[in-house]
Amino acid sequence: MDSWIGNPVRDRDRLIEQSPMTYFENITKPLLIIQGANDPRVKQSESEQIVAALRSKNIPVDYLLFPDEGHGFNKKENELTAFKHTVRFLKSIVE
Repeated sequence: MDSWIGNPVRDRDRLIEQSPMTYFENITKPLLIIQGANDPRVKQSESEQIVAALRSKNIPVDYLLFPDEGHGFNKKENELTAFKHTVRFLKSIVE
């Protein structure tokens, strides 16, 4: 895991600097988060933390979870679902 994201002790300052949670207060527009439940790089709990923080600020957030995906898509059906959802999301924020 260290080779992917860094060591939580040694690289603490860099990890905090790069964490979306460090900057979530700056988010003011609707956000779409697409998460694979089996993602080894971005844990589901981390995405849910952002979702909860944004919702607590009444920032619209659309959260799409794929229980059978990791970091990216392996299943074409899921990829198509995510693309369709993205189009709907984008249409909803410009209308």
